[in-house]
Amino acid sequence: MTADSTPDIGLAALLLRRAELTPHRKAVTFEGTTRTFGGLADRARRIAGALLEGGIQAGDRVGYLGVNHSAFLEALYGTAAMGGVFVPLNFRLTGDELTYIVNDAGIKTLFVDDALHPTIAKVRSNLCCSTYIDVESRHEDVESRHESDGFLEEIIKDSEPLMDPHNAAQDDDLLIMYTSGTTGLPKGAVLTHANLYWNFVNTMMSFNFLEEDVTLVAAPLFHIGGLNVTTLGTINVGGHAIIHRSFDPGQALADIEGYKVTTMFGAPAMYQFMALNENWQATDLSSLRGLICGAAPVPEPLIKEYSERGITFCQGYGMTELSPLALILSGEFSAVKIGSTGKPAMFTEVRVVDEGNRPVEAGARGEVVVRGPNVMKGYWNNPDATAATIDADGWLHSGDIAYVDEEGFFYICDRLKDMVISGGENVYPAEVESILVGHDAIAEVAVIGVPDEKWGEAVTAIAALHEGKSLSLEELREFATGHLARYKLPLHLHIVDELPRNAAGKILKFELRDRFE
Repeated sequence: MTADSTPDIGLAALLLRRAELTPHRKAVTFEGTTRTFGGLADRARRIAGALLEGGIQAGDRVGYLGVNHSAFLEALYGTAAMGGVFVPLNFRLTGDELTYIVNDAGIKTLFVDDALHPTIAKVRSNLCCSTYIDVESRHEDVESRHESDGFLEEIIKDSEPLMDPHNAAQDDDLLIMYTSGTTGLPKGAVLTHANLYWNFVNTMMSFNFLEEDVTLVAAPLFHIGGLNVTTLGTINVGGHAIIHRSFDPGQALADIEGYKVTTMFGAPAMYQFMALNENWQATDLSSLRGLICGAAPVPEPLIKEYSERGITFCQGYGMTELSPLALILSGEFSAVKIGSTGKPAMFTEVRVVDEGNRPVEAGARGEVVVRGPNVMKGYWNNPDATAATIDADGWLHSGDIAYVDEEGFFYICDRLKDMVISGGENVYPAEVESILVGHDAIAEVAVIGVPDEKWGEAVTAIAALHEGKSLSLEELREFATGHLARYKLPLHLHIVDELPRNAAGKILKFELRDRFE
């Protein structure tokens, strides 16, 4: 509680209070090492103390560069406990891309794991960081690592725990999460303590987190979906998070059975790879009470595949700027509202509007706009981008096209920038993709528009096929005829080994356009 008896909903306060209530319960397991809530809280307090001793002050930015690790959560909670702002970095970025983000955020202390040492070593002289902390110490070859200011385990062992943590105001900055930057430079979405708390309330009321829950964390933690759909929510209620360094479908299945996992967040491709794994049928999945899926709608064949094992999907729509969830489709409707992303979360408003920001009627397409306590504070050091995204009435303009059916369920059609205009007709790639993926030769497919002298843009399908399968454009068009208007049928087909995806599992259509235009 604060001095005026207002509950402290800051991220660190939630963990520390949970540790008081259930210090003995398992909180986090990573590669065979389990921390209880008492142990996790102690390590967070010691990291907070070390950051303060190292000159970091409230409001300063602390970065983390590495694959999934229990230390990610420890550094996050430790930073929050001393009032700092945590900046998770995409470990797949190049040195030059990281240089821009690190310097834009003004990161003072950077946690780095073993795998990213070479990347940082090449650009260190260009970075604004004053302190580097090694998350791990597995390399024996000193020359293979960058010069650091200490190892995390030694720092935790030697530092004094911060017993009087920072009392966070609800509007205090907590995270700066950089968008993928598929167009232009990446932007840092500033998320507050209140943003994360209200996202937790929304997900809690939708997914019903339980103290007995065990969640498998295989999606990247630097991404808001991997961090704040099941991971932090499960920890908040006293559940157990199993952290995987990276996603491996076989290991995911093994740990679902071994740890009696109850929930998991992932992209459709992750669940597809699990269903294709050789151990799929032999794995005991009876502990699962539901899977949560983001990044794209779950294809109907995958819904059926899992339903045959008694497993339902909860789906949702969101984005980094929304902490992330705005729309939620419960498992109750996953098989009857296929393609829908559900209805607005309890404490979030969502509308579909026209160019004049006026709500459209049911069935009409428009832009998705969102308002609520989970909407970001703004973009870091970028007031123009903030003003272009959040209007004067507090509505965040998503850039996504959707419609709402007569029962109030939302259907995301596409990104405004991904829409194909062929012969003067609007073609929404997601609609075409939902049909094409039903072909038995197709493992995954993306639809883009490429310049065409006759039509302006030609609908083009890029597909990865199941092993041993073949597919021609004529066969694909014949399959889709009757399901799609003729102007929506692909005019070109390209076969690839796999589709490019970002860390969140989203297909990188700008790469496909660059390649095939």
